[in-house]
Amino acid sequence: MTVEVRRDSRRDADAYAPWRLRLPVLLALLVGLAAVGYRLMLLLADAPPTNSDEATMGLAALHIARGEDFPVWFYGQAYMGTLEAYLAAPLFALAGPSVLALRLPALALYALFLVLSWRLTRRLGGDRWFALLVVGFLAFGSDRVIKNQLIAAGGYPELNPAAVALALLTVGLCAGGSGVRLPLWATWGLISGLMLWVDPLLLPYVLSTGTVLVVRRRREFAGQAGLVVAGALLLGAAPMLLDSLRHGRNPIAAVMAASGGDSPAGWGERLYGGLVLGPPLGMGFCSPSHCGTWQLWWALAFPILLLLAAAAAWRTLRTWKPPASHRTSLIPAPAAGALAAAPGPLWVERDNDDRPTSAHLAAGEERRVQAAVRLALLAGSAGVLVAYGVSSAAARTPVESSRYLSCLAVAVPALFWPLWRMARQPAGILRVAATAVLAAVLGTAGAATVAAFRTVPATHAEAKQHRALVATLRELGIRRVHGGYWTCNRLAFATRENVLCAVVDDELRPGFDRLPLYRRAVAADPGAVWVAPVGSPMAARLDQQLGPEPGALDVVIVANWRIYLLRP
Repeated sequence: MTVEVRRDSRRDADAYAPWRLRLPVLLALLVGLAAVGYRLMLLLADAPPTNSDEATMGLAALHIARGEDFPVWFYGQAYMGTLEAYLAAPLFALAGPSVLALRLPALALYALFLVLSWRLTRRLGGDRWFALLVVGFLAFGSDRVIKNQLIAAGGYPELNPAAVALALLTVGLCAGGSGVRLPLWATWGLISGLMLWVDPLLLPYVLSTGTVLVVRRRREFAGQAGLVVAGALLLGAAPMLLDSLRHGRNPIAAVMAASGGDSPAGWGERLYGGLVLGPPLGMGFCSPSHCGTWQLWWALAFPILLLLAAAAAWRTLRTWKPPASHRTSLIPAPAAGALAAAPGPLWVERDNDDRPTSAHLAAGEERRVQAAVRLALLAGSAGVLVAYGVSSAAARTPVESSRYLSCLAVAVPALFWPLWRMARQPAGILRVAATAVLAAVLGTAGAATVAAFRTVPATHAEAKQHRALVATLRELGIRRVHGGYWTCNRLAFATRENVLCAVVDDELRPGFDRLPLYRRAVAADPGAVWVAPVGSPMAARLDQQLGPEPGALDVVIVANWRIYLLRP
């Protein structure tokens, strides 16, 4: 054994360590508060713009708060659970229904997403500065990202925090030791079941994290834990299962039909919408309603990063070995003799020739768990992208349908990990390239956020115009109207169902009513009026029926709306 005496320099370093450790945490807290505050400001400014789909969820919450109805599905369809309505219903009961009250649970879910993402990044081996980078990226808010996070139109606000929670639970169950573990298994199953009911978009993450659990904890899963997971999963999915048994509905078939996988659309269009436009739009790199050519660079970077991160995780998972048996350790120096005469604390460095300790083996096992979960996140994001790419939505409505890729953000701690590792390397071409890519990521996301913010005044003005329409209908004593799809349920929710609306198309033919009772109520009122936006095809068609004679239409113009009344 060789012994070398060296002075302990750690005491001076420890004086600065607390500040170095706290600084990224404090910065992340400030960034998170700024991100939540920015989104709250948007909500107070009526942004992002609401619509009739969000109003449909609001009507469900209104009915729940009144105790009139407890819907399982989004009205008018047999898929997409109404969890957002149940979250908003208590706020409606306390403060009354409003778009703001409907969206506040979504804002809380976003805040939870940031906290869980920080924690997941740390559990996956990232240092505090990398966790700050992850939170900083997730703080940005392009048009599409903000809509996914704040509009309570079914499924999207709750997906990301749920997926990150599944990944965290998977790390804890695979890397944790003995103790109370059944509640963790139950929580994993409950969240998975709830998400299967709410929106199957999260299924790839459920399958990938579930695979890690089964492979790495197969003995535990084969026993009581497996039964607990199964029971909790069934409990979470109970609304879907009970409704299927009661009404004979098949939610899987409904989802497949809605995805349009069999609808006519060329594979070139699907691949372009899914692989070229999809990742930049879905992850927040594009301007409102379009993606500039320069913003499409992420379409190339995303699959490359996905493959690099997956290869790195797989390499760690398959090739990690315990540290070499020859190691050095520090032991306290003797308290007497020449060593004790030297000033300052002294330590003795000793060579060890024993085998790796249990601590080293535990650290190695933790690294393998981290790699497995990172691989699961990457596999989940790839599954989401493939499912979207094969659907006709990617070809037909790529800008709006990119909302289906909102949960790609869940994989950011795994996706950015290779870039961070390369950026922390000694000076070299890899460090420069990785730093440039990270700067481009933050710069492009920041530009998209600024572009989205510029649309807020127009959105606020449109919301004021709609409030003017509601006030005019109230002054005129109108309670039954005909309108377009994007008019009807929004109007019903804004008036707390004091005004009911039946949907018609541009040719004034009956349209799709998510609540059929509205059509019956409007049909029973001979004085029902028509409401159409100024300049719309419906307004042009109704203008043809204007006239002074009885039975013709008269028009009242308010803000950007036209109200058509029958002349007596």
